[in-house]
Amino acid sequence: METNTEIKKDTWKLGDHTFTSRFILGSGKYSLELIQAAVEHAGAQIVTMALRRANEGGLANILDYIPEGVSILPNTSGARNAQEAVRIARLAREVCGSDLIKIEIMRDSKYLLPDNYETVKATEILAKEGFTVMPYMYPDLNMARDMADAGAACIMPLGAPIGSNKGLCTKEFIQILIDEIDLPIIVDAGIGKPSQACEAMEMGAAAVMANTAIATSGDIAAMAGAMKLAVEAGRAAYLAGMGSVRAKGGSASSPLTGYLRD
Repeated sequence: METNTEIKKDTWKLGDHTFTSRFILGSGKYSLELIQAAVEHAGAQIVTMALRRANEGGLANILDYIPEGVSILPNTSGARNAQEAVRIARLAREVCGSDLIKIEIMRDSKYLLPDNYETVKATEILAKEGFTVMPYMYPDLNMARDMADAGAACIMPLGAPIGSNKGLCTKEFIQILIDEIDLPIIVDAGIGKPSQACEAMEMGAAAVMANTAIATSGDIAAMAGAMKLAVEAGRAAYLAGMGSVRAKGGSASSPLTGYLRD
């Protein structure tokens, strides 16, 4: 009972927003009919949305499929520089009525790696305009510090190239950010299975975001639920404090001396 109580008290913040769920759901690869089921099974309180999906031109509107009380996190997908990202962010705030914005700036169309330099510039502009800025970035300590100084509410390093499902390829660099940056670190992009989400949380990440791993699974609702449980397990393990790793040999869980004595 005490453990459950502690978990319920384990909130985290983005600007003026407080959350209990540490799993953020990307919505870019779902059919609209499956989004609500994914959100509910994931227990997500934040769902990302590209501005171009806010209205697809017909009766279908992604906002109609996201349950009430879930925060919309618009992103600047498609932006190639800071100027374009700022323009998209301003439009997104008008459409969604949210101060949350995820900055995505990519000039590279092959690997889709974020442009950290342009992201810092966009972060500074939008933070001054009152946005709660969540910059997606390639994990680099110096650039993360620049983003924090520019007013970022968190740092969102990629685990692997977006959509790859390769997992925590940048694990060592993400750990540096967790250790050195005094902001929530949200692992974004590349998480391919629940065990990887759990590992990111065990490292001390504040939250994990996933999209492709769920959208391309055989059972979207079931995988969303599995991700939810993995994130919760990883967070609980981090809070508990994991046992140390022995460099050599083993350590018996029960005394062996005298066990076989006649």
